[in-house]
Amino acid sequence: MDFKKIAAPNTTITRNLAELEKETGNIYKSITIMAKRANQISVEMKEELNVKLEEFASYSDNLEEVFENREQIEISKYYEKLPKPALFAIQEFKDGKVYFKDTEEKQD
Repeated sequence: MDFKKIAAPNTTITRNLAELEKETGNIYKSITIMAKRANQISVEMKEELNVKLEEFASYSDNLEEVFENREQIEISKYYEKLPKPALFAIQEFKDGKVYFKDTEEKQD
């Protein structure tokens, strides 16, 4: 996932609840959808970070040989500066990029 393409803010901002419930008609459903998407993004970010950091892993048990790798530090700093997964999920939801299906049958 390319996190630079999503224009999510780095800090938490106040949201208008009426805007968030437009898609589903229920604020609680909207929050549940965003929470599930945030969990997906979090898992994806963690897997991506682990793959990148695995290149630098040393499998020796020698505690004296601890090296500071500049590339590893830069990768870690990049992921620390990214907005939180919840902010990505909210922005995707507002932009209409989140697919969800209502499994509850509507009664006429």
